Formats: sequence, structure tokens, C-alpha cells
Amino acid sequence: MRKLLPWSVMICWLALPAFGADPVVEEIIARINNRIVTLTEYQRSTDDLKQEVQQQDPATADKVFAERQKDVLRDLIDQQLLLDQGTELGITADTELIKQLDDLRKQMHLENMEDLQKAAEAQGISYEDYKQNLRNQIITRQVISKEVGSRLNVTKEEEQQFYDQHKSEMEHAESIRLSEILVATSKKDSPGAADDPEQIATAQTKVNDLVAQIRKGATFEDVAKKNSDGPTAAQGGDLGYFERGQLAKELEDKTFAMKPGEVSDAIRTKQGFVILKVSEHHPGGLPSFKEAEPHLQDAVYMEKLQPALRAYLLKLREDAFIYYKPGYVDSGASPNETGFIETDAKDVNAKKLKKKKKIPLF
Repeated sequence: MRKLLPWSVMICWLALPAFGADPVVEEIIARINNRIVTLTEYQRSTDDLKQEVQQQDPATADKVFAERQKDVLRDLIDQQLLLDQGTELGITADTELIKQLDDLRKQMHLENMEDLQKAAEAQGISYEDYKQNLRNQIITRQVISKEVGSRLNVTKEEEQQFYDQHKSEMEHAESIRLSEILVATSKKDSPGAADDPEQIATAQTKVNDLVAQIRKGATFEDVAKKNSDGPTAAQGGDLGYFERGQLAKELEDKTFAMKPGEVSDAIRTKQGFVILKVSEHHPGGLPSFKEAEPHLQDAVYMEKLQPALRAYLLKLREDAFIYYKPGYVDSGASPNETGFIETDAKDVNAKKLKKKKKIPLF
């Protein structure tokens, strides 16, 4: 069965009505330069946030939602400001958009882009809206990277300080990453039935042959994809990570004693015969500074990025013209924001608009 599309959340843009159709009136709650935020967009973002916090932790969902709901309009305005800046910088995102759509097509094992569009429409998703939303995400990321991220420097001293302050969070249990090749000894349609001796013998012959193929140089992943009866066959047998205590004692003793890249002989299980590979082995305890350094650099960068991005967005607000409908609040607003008001100028050469402190215009 074909997988469902991993579509990200849509942003509802103001749609122009088709020729001859009745116009669709959208309530505008904010104007940012020549861009707008509609009530539909605001309500959709609010609903998405509510669903997100509910999925993360139902027990604290109401509290978290109440804290984050005040930033919904701020985040929508942030995006419009970043899109404006992308236009100023000449960022189109065309190449990256095509690449990401093609990657999605490959993940879904579709032949061409037309099939991707049909798959979207089959799920009731506007393909054009999806592409526009994806383009917006790419543009905003590139603006942030160019205008904010490129100006941040992470020093060794900052990495060391972060390491010293977060040692308890970085401690972890000993773990391994396992892959399997399963040769079942019972039929898929009757897994609880008693194993047939002849079927067991056939399975054992097959699993021993697979072990021999791997010992002679065949890659574990390829053999798993072609021969494993396990649910992870398509992923080359990858089972993910296991800490001590999560596996049966016999399997734990065997696999935790193996080195990364090592492959076991055939092991008899309830399901049949299994071949295991340890692809990674991580000792428990606190990683050394050198081992943790790549993660430390990312962590310090993200820690510095958030305040730097908010300062950048504050400056964009001060250079923009922003209006809000009464009753809506931008939690990221600057007191120095400006807006337009109409003047009573009668001279045809006089400007009809001038800058003034931010006011509502609805």
C-alpha cells in the first residue's frame, strides 16, 4: 500500500476567486508592509499549536498552550517579515524547492511529479498551496542563515562552558544500534502454529547460507532487504538503538560483547532464526569533551541563534509598517514600530500617506 504523504502543515494564503465566482471575503487581522495575515491563517495556526502540544504531553497541554498561544500572531508576522527580506535579498528558493519535492517523490517511490501532485490531491491537499508553503519555509530558513546565523561565532570557551553546565544532561546509558535478518520458521498467516520440523530445517539451511554470504563480503543491508522476513527488511534490517536492560538477557550478553560492524551467527528465536549486526556501540556515562564537541557546537549555536533572531526581527519590525486589528497583540512588537495614516492634503503633488506611530487601521 502506498504511504501517505508526509505533508507539513499548510499556511492558508488569501486566495483570489476564480473568474465569475463570488468573491471570498477574508477578515484581515494584521498588515505587514504589502502583506497580510488573515483570521483564517491565525485560527489554523492556533489549532495546529493546540494539536501539537496535545500530542507532546496531554497532561501539560492546557498550560503549554496558554503560554504559547500568545505568540501565534507574532510567529505569523515573523514569517511575513522574513519573506519580505527574502525578496529584498533576491532569494527565490526555486532550486531547493525542486530538490525537496523530488526527494519527497523518491521517498514515496513515485515515478514523476505528476504522480506526486495526484497523491496530494487524493488526500484533499492543494498541491500548489503545499509548494508555496514549502517555498516560504525554504526562503525564511535561508534569510535566517544569511542574515543571522552567518554572523554568529562559537568559541571553544563557549563550548567548554556549555559542556561544564550540562554534564548531567549529557550522561547516557550504554547502548548499541542493532540490525537483523529474520528467517521465519512459521507461516505469516498462522504465526502461533507449531513449527514444522521440515520447515525448521529449511530455514536453518537458508540462514546459514545468508551468514556465509555476509562472511564472504555481501553487505548485511542488501542481504536483509532481499531475504529478511522481518518488518525492517526495507530498511536493511535496522532495529534502532537499545540500552542495557531492554533486550532479553541472552541477546544482551551476546550483542553488547560485539564490536561495531560485527555480525553474529544464526540465533534461534521464537520467530525463527535471526542474524544480528551491531552497527554502533556507545559506552555509557559522560562523553568526553572531544566526543561531544560536534553536538556542543550545534547546541551553543542554537542557544545564541534565538536571541539574535529575535533582535533581528525586532529591527525588521521597526523598519516595517505594521497594523493590527483591535484585540490582536503581537508579542514580538517593538515600541518603535511605525504605520501609515491618511492625510487631509489636497495638493495633488502632496503625499497621501505619511509615517506615524503604529495605529490600528481597521
